[in-house]
Amino acid sequence: MASLRVLLIGNGGREHALAWKLSQSPHVESIIVVPGNGGTAGVPKVTNNDSVAADDYPALVQLALKEGVNLVVPGPEAPLVDGVEGYFRDARIPCFGPSKDAARMEGSKTFSKDFMKKHNIPTAAYKNFSSYEEASKYLDTINHNVVLKATGLAAGKGVIIPQTKEEAQQGLKDIMLDKHFGSAGDEVVIEEFLTGDELSILSFCDGTTIKSLPPAQDHKRIGEGDTGLNTGGMGCYAPTKIATPALIAQIERDILQPTVDGMRKEGFPMIGCLFTGLMITADGPKALEYNVRFGDPETQTVLPLLESDLAEIMAACTGSLPLLQHVPVKVSSKFSATVVVAAPGYPNSYPKDIPMQVSSTSEGTTIFHAGTKLSSDSLLSAGGRVIAANSTGESLKVAVDKAYEGVKSIQFSGMYYRRDIAHRAFRKEDSSDKLTYAQSGVSIDAGNNLVNRIKAAVTTTRRAGADAEIGGFGGEVDLSQAGYPGAPILVGAIDGVGTKLIIAQALNKHDTVGIDLVAMNVNDLVVQGAEPIMFLDYYGCSKLDVATAASFVEGVAAGCIESGCALVGGETAEMPDLYTGDDYDAAGAAIGVMRAGQRLPRKDAMVPGDALIGLASSGVHSNGFSLVRRVVQKRGLAYTDAAPWAAGKSVGESLLTPTRIYVKSLLKVLASPGGTAVKGMAHITGGGLTENVPRMLPGHLAADIDVTTWEAPAVFKWLRESVVPTEMARTFNNGIGMILAVSQEGVDGVVASLEAAGETVYRIGSLVEKGGEDCILRNLSSWEA
Repeated sequence: MASLRVLLIGNGGREHALAWKLSQSPHVESIIVVPGNGGTAGVPKVTNNDSVAADDYPALVQLALKEGVNLVVPGPEAPLVDGVEGYFRDARIPCFGPSKDAARMEGSKTFSKDFMKKHNIPTAAYKNFSSYEEASKYLDTINHNVVLKATGLAAGKGVIIPQTKEEAQQGLKDIMLDKHFGSAGDEVVIEEFLTGDELSILSFCDGTTIKSLPPAQDHKRIGEGDTGLNTGGMGCYAPTKIATPALIAQIERDILQPTVDGMRKEGFPMIGCLFTGLMITADGPKALEYNVRFGDPETQTVLPLLESDLAEIMAACTGSLPLLQHVPVKVSSKFSATVVVAAPGYPNSYPKDIPMQVSSTSEGTTIFHAGTKLSSDSLLSAGGRVIAANSTGESLKVAVDKAYEGVKSIQFSGMYYRRDIAHRAFRKEDSSDKLTYAQSGVSIDAGNNLVNRIKAAVTTTRRAGADAEIGGFGGEVDLSQAGYPGAPILVGAIDGVGTKLIIAQALNKHDTVGIDLVAMNVNDLVVQGAEPIMFLDYYGCSKLDVATAASFVEGVAAGCIESGCALVGGETAEMPDLYTGDDYDAAGAAIGVMRAGQRLPRKDAMVPGDALIGLASSGVHSNGFSLVRRVVQKRGLAYTDAAPWAAGKSVGESLLTPTRIYVKSLLKVLASPGGTAVKGMAHITGGGLTENVPRMLPGHLAADIDVTTWEAPAVFKWLRESVVPTEMARTFNNGIGMILAVSQEGVDGVVASLEAAGETVYRIGSLVEKGGEDCILRNLSSWEA
């Protein structure tokens, strides 16, 4: 094999990784990167060249001829879609990249979706539109969730995943009319939303043969827990645990090989790297999209696992004959993880030219530059995704931990990175010995999906005084606008006790769950600034046991007294065909009055820096008991056994500690002169900290909470031994039953007033500008048991 002089086009993290890997080949004599970045400048055999623009293809050809280049590697998608391969083909210089015709597989999503349909490649149902009006009408005719894709190139960001029809219509307008993605939105694909695990496979192709690198899983969302805006990719790991040998064989048989065969038969064979995005659904793997180049940050993740010579592989794909079948593509058995570090504000507007420092890292860790540049001897940021740390290890956890250690070698002002790369893999990995809410038969995601699904139907019920929106803690009706001049605003809440009732039934102790029923409702009212005035309960059973029902209602009455509302009525129903044995269920509804000027949350008043304070809970309260009971069962305990976390109490007695009612102390603070400092409140119920705190926040702000700032009740420490931290955060209150957003100047007075009212108060964080997730939980690893 002749010595190779390589021309590498691009300036991102992908190009740094390609230069790094190619430089390791004994067959590579030199590499010219146009224009390169601050990282490629330091790779052996590599020279950055900015004398030619990366999109001036004739000039690139002249540079290649002048320097004796005999292999061209275009990194980004834009040159390939423009047809850069043809310029070098005409000059008889091999190019590791597809022709302009083949690049349509990435350049036009309508083209690629039609290709999949023609060649029977499993994919989501879809329709293509070039008319906004027709696309809008189509959205109105369908009921399933959709994904909107700008058909052209949009730097990996031209995808919108709306939660409601209103969001879908707005997204369509953003793409096709307001041109948020430029000309890429001239056409749009409206695609069925698929659920499952995503993975990406990068495959070397010579037009006939494919050989793939380990399957990887990217993290597209800016925020932890896969929340917030789409990005070019905030991190990646490989191989994925879900990609079993049987699944990979199925993907190659049903998707990858038919794709390469179809492209060859259609007259535009795939030469280069085929990147296939897949969704592993309940019905098997389905193709989401194709890219016709190396992915970013997938390349930084999988190339460190490649043990074969990358230059030999590229040469075998680009020669006059397809020779890939004769060249080994050997990969390490290790795991690899990449953590991307972004500029502050990304993926929205972000500053550039931020001074950076990068120190040395340990063996097995590599820093890949993306949006960086050298100015004299100084390293500066030059993009949104600035730099990344990659590490390999004998296990995924070792690789991830080393990557985060690598991040510590990077320093620049405002740097942001996700702290949960590979969280989905760890959730599955830990499932053998740690439990999730879903494993107990309850799906938070399904509940959220239902809310999103029914929003449109609920909205149709609007009337004067009631906007018919759901998603808050309570529902409001402004009686003065509804035709009752001078009348107040009413707030209503409805809730149940849940499977905590099973423990009450097991111990034949029913009064405390009656208090729970009231607490869950009235706490939802007070967060909107309302004073509970009346309560109604519902009690359904197989056969009415007077003593049980009476004990329960006595608990309801106790809760009403504690919250200052009247128990004005209820319903008791015997339904032997619906319930069995001693089973019963209970629900309740509370109605409150909102005093003038006391409506919460005041989202428009919230600003970065507002303090977050937490009020201590009395224990688990009344959410997450399906998971609690599963943990108790797994640990081999009976409800009558001594509680490992509470001396002198049984498991059941401790778990039946009633939900704390915060109404009187909070109303007292709101009515005080310093009460105007309170801008919002969140009742920490189902969905835990992760999903309840954002319910009080405006869209541009996030909650930044340090979970080490309060002492959690011992029951939560015990639960952590069986439940992963992220699942704890999205299921339980974890010792904080209520969170308040308070102005900095008023926080001391509010804390003092609450403590005087008998509350235990913690200063737990502040509001910040949202760069990704809605609720940032710092030091979550401290919950690892």
